[in-house]
Amino acid sequence: MLNTAARRPWTRTLLPAVALVVALAGLAGCGDEAEPAAAAEPGTVTIEDPWVRATVGSEDPTMTGAFLVVDNNTDEDVTLETASSPVAGMAQLHEMAKVDGEMVMRETDGGIVVRAGGGQLLQPGGYHVMLMKLKQELAPGDEVELTLGFSDGTTLEVTAPVKEFTEEAGHYHSPGTAEHGH
Repeated sequence: MLNTAARRPWTRTLLPAVALVVALAGLAGCGDEAEPAAAAEPGTVTIEDPWVRATVGSEDPTMTGAFLVVDNNTDEDVTLETASSPVAGMAQLHEMAKVDGEMVMRETDGGIVVRAGGGQLLQPGGYHVMLMKLKQELAPGDEVELTLGFSDGTTLEVTAPVKEFTEEAGHYHSPGTAEHGH
C-alpha cells in the first residue's frame, strides 16, 4: 500500500493549519462580545472624524482648513451654513470648482447641502471649512474648537485635533483669483 502522505506532502502542513483556523473560529464565539459601534441617533445631525491641518511649516500660517464628515440622520435635507472658531478671525465654507478650465477654491454659494439620511465629506480638495486670519500657529497635537451652524437651527460644537501639515499643490488656492483676496 502506498503512503498517501508521501504522495501529498502538503497535507502534513495544510490539514493542521485548517484545523487550527476552525478551532480559533470556534473560540472567537466564546468570551466577551465587542461593543457595537454607536449608531447615530435618528433625527439628528452629527459630526465624525473632525481634524484641522497644522500651520507649522506651511507657506501661509495665517490660514488652514478643517475637515470632517457631516451625517444627516433626519428625514429632511439640511445645509451647513456657517462655521466659526476662536482661533480664527474669519471662517468660511469653501469648495473646489472649475473656473475657466482650472480648479480653484472659492466660498460656497449658500452653504453645503447634506441630503436626508446621508452624509457629506469635507476633505482636502473638496468641500471644507476655511479658517483665516489665524490668531496663532497650529501644531500637530493641538485642538481647535469649531462651531457649525445648520439651516434647521442646529448648532454643533466640535473639538478637532490638529494633524501634520502636508501641502499637495503648494497652496490652498490659485493666487490672484478674485475669490481669494485674503
